[in-house]
Formats: sequence, C-alpha cells, structure tokens
Amino acid sequence: MNRSELVLLAITAMWGLTFPAMKVSLDYIPPILFLAYRFGIASLLMLTIFRSRVLRRETLYEGFLLGLTLFFGHGFQIVGLKYTTASNSAFITSLYVVFTPFIAYFLLGERIKARDILSLGIALTGLYLISGAGTRVSYGDFLTALCAVSFAFQIVLVQKFGEKDYLSLAFWQIFWNFLFSLVFALLFEPKVFPREILPWLGLIYTAIFGTVIAFTLQVKYQKHTTAYKAALIYSMEPIFGSLSAFILLGERFTKRALAGAFLIMAGVWNEIRKN
Repeated sequence: MNRSELVLLAITAMWGLTFPAMKVSLDYIPPILFLAYRFGIASLLMLTIFRSRVLRRETLYEGFLLGLTLFFGHGFQIVGLKYTTASNSAFITSLYVVFTPFIAYFLLGERIKARDILSLGIALTGLYLISGAGTRVSYGDFLTALCAVSFAFQIVLVQKFGEKDYLSLAFWQIFWNFLFSLVFALLFEPKVFPREILPWLGLIYTAIFGTVIAFTLQVKYQKHTTAYKAALIYSMEPIFGSLSAFILLGERFTKRALAGAFLIMAGVWNEIRKN
C-alpha cells in the first residue's frame, strides 16, 4: 500500500467505528435527532474550516438530491440499528455495493452484467442467514437493507454529478441531511439534549471523524489510487465495524450469522473484483 491507500484504510476504520458509537448513543438520543446533531455539527465545522468555498450555488440542487438520499440512507440505518446489532448493521450496509449496478441501470442506463446478478444473489443469501434464516428478515435488518439501497442511489448520483465542485457538493449534501433530519426530529421525536458524556462522545466522533475528517481525506487521497483499490479498501468497513462492536460492546456472531456475513462479503468482493 502507498500512503494514499493507507489513509483510505484509516478512513474505512473510522467509518467502521461509527457503528458501535451510534449504537451506544441511541440509548440516550432518538435516532433521527442523533443525525440532526451529527450533521449539524459537521456542517458547522465544514463552514468554519472552508468558509465561502463550500457555499457555491451551482451545487445547491445536486447537493439537495444527494442530501435526500443520505437522509434516507442514514435514517434507515440508525433506526434499524435500534433493532439489530452493530455488527449486522455494518455488514448489511455494505450491500450498497451489489445494489449499485441495478440503480445505475435505471438512472444512467449502464448495462447489468451476469456477475452483478450473481453478486446480488450471494449477498442476499448472506442477508437471509445473518438475519436469522427465518421466514422473514428481521425489522432492523430490513431497514438496514433499505439503507443500503439509499446509499446505492447516493453513489450513482455522485457519479452523475462528478464534474461539479466536490467540496461544495460534500458540504451541501451534509447540510441538507442535517436540515431534513432536524425537521423530522422536531415533528416526530421527543426533544432531547443529552447531559451524559457517552452520547456526546458518539456524536463528536461521528461528526468530526466519521464525517468531516473522513469526507475531506477521502476526496483528497482517493484520486491517488485506482477506483478498484479504493472500493476494495472500503469493503473492509463491515469488518472494522464488527471488530469494534466485539471489542466495545461484546457482540458475537452465531455460526449462522457468521456464514451470512461471509456470504455478504463474498458478494461484495465478487462485485468489485477486476474484470
């Protein structure tokens, strides 16, 4: 690995650690209100650091669309996290990789390959196993699968808007995510301002490290490696998430869930391997 790829690996580890950080914080803060706090702090930090550079109007509409997909993605993810484990959430979220080609077909007209269908089948089998292999997927795991679909939309739209200024685009999608979360939380959730230190540690970590630092380093260093290597590095996120959940929360996989996690990763890696 060169320096840029090591930085991307560090970013992936940061993202993995957000799963137990969010899980713990949900004992103190309603889920969507947590997102409002997280992305509000992140928006304020980006505005403080980059100032007027992130306020370009030409990316406002595209940022709105990206922010909408992120709101649904993070919303489904964090509500689902109330009903499933941090480890399950991390692995199921990674399904966005196998959903992306199908979203790209509808939005960009890109051709679906046989490998895409195979990867989806393998990964969905893994979802069935990791969710308990019952007659239905658990509620929390189902919501997290919807989160993966939303993130797949976000990825395809990022590709579609690829010629726009990346820094202002990153800011607007974070800001709109904050605004959507804030409105939803004010309308449908209790107003909570946590006084305990633990939820604030989760908020500060996810806002600063999981959002501002990770986004900034990603756009700075990803261009110095290939898209294939970047995707392979990012696919390690659920492994980091599961390890951190084991160390911090004591979560363990059953044998069936472990087989499901393996199949999800097999589907993801089959999708991102070189042609």
